[in-house]
Amino acid sequence: MMGLPRLFPLLTIPAMLIIVEIAALLLSLPMQSAGITAFDDPESVANPFIFILILLVFTGFLLLLIRYRWKKLIGIIIGLSIFFTFIYIFAGLTGYFMGVTVLSLILTLACATAASLTLYLFPEWYVIDTLGILIAAGAASIFGISLTIVPVIILLSILMVYDAISVYKTRHMITLAEGVIDMKSPILFIVPKKRGYSFRKDGIGSIGEGERAAYVIGMGDLIMPSILVVSANVFLDTARIGFITIPALGAMIGSVIGLSLLLTVVQKGKPQAGLPPINGGAILGFLAGYGLVLLL
Repeated sequence: MMGLPRLFPLLTIPAMLIIVEIAALLLSLPMQSAGITAFDDPESVANPFIFILILLVFTGFLLLLIRYRWKKLIGIIIGLSIFFTFIYIFAGLTGYFMGVTVLSLILTLACATAASLTLYLFPEWYVIDTLGILIAAGAASIFGISLTIVPVIILLSILMVYDAISVYKTRHMITLAEGVIDMKSPILFIVPKKRGYSFRKDGIGSIGEGERAAYVIGMGDLIMPSILVVSANVFLDTARIGFITIPALGAMIGSVIGLSLLLTVVQKGKPQAGLPPINGGAILGFLAGYGLVLLL
């Protein structure tokens, strides 16, 4: 029987996914109000292929930098990406509550700068996870309001295949993840397996027999299913439970089930592709929720 210390991380990671999805839903309204979108035409099926192309180019570029050990340049690129993501998030929030004023612009810049500096000056696991939830929720809300259901499902389906190939076949995603971990870059979620763990001091570390001292999951594994949750909540005018549509709730439940199944496999200690079970669960949950709406 699994003890509480071993069970806690396996409960924490699904809880983080739920928090990201709820936060993304809450951020979707300020983002819509501010007009912050990733694509002009949310219905275009070309959008997911543009997304994939950008992802491939960016991934290839980072792998090239990792190969030649240009760590400083990688750090600058990741840092700028994080900083501008914070800019978009805080611009949406300040614009929604304060309007577009000089004060709101100053506050946006100050918050984005403070958050970015905190990540790089004190990249402890709980700081990375806390601000990572905000980054993931912000990114999911932006893409969720920028893509209708069909483009999102196309995107998530392609990413399921890509993630499986990149982890089990080409293994370049493992190379990328290991490079990011070695640099202690704050673009991963980190959940310790033991008390007293420090990401700053120990990295991923080890607790014996080759077992790492912390679970690591990519931000994309929490962002992608959340995009479908937001899209299903924004673009479907169906029955709701509170502020969430039934199909969006179905996507949430399905993604959590998929993530839970993934975590049972991760116990074996080998790297696993996260998006096939997580995205697959989100899509199946969405379809179940949408089917339930049709039956009501």
